[in-house]
Amino acid sequence: MALPKIEDVRKLGDEELGEEILAVKRELFQLRLEQATRRLEKPHLFKHKKHHLCQLLTVERERQLGINPTTESKEE
Repeated sequence: MALPKIEDVRKLGDEELGEEILAVKRELFQLRLEQATRRLEKPHLFKHKKHHLCQLLTVERERQLGINPTTESKEE
């Protein structure tokens, strides 16, 4: 399973972005619960979910600040 791409996150709308953030936070909670009860079968999912959450929060913050990452990278 490959790590999620940030381009996919940038395609989401503002409302979908907020819903996705909550969903990933719930999934991380479930993973921690499974780990604590020693039922976790796929520990690599921690890395994937944390990576995806960071992408979501980064895109959310970019939108709050009004940063457009596609134009920023072309100027350099």
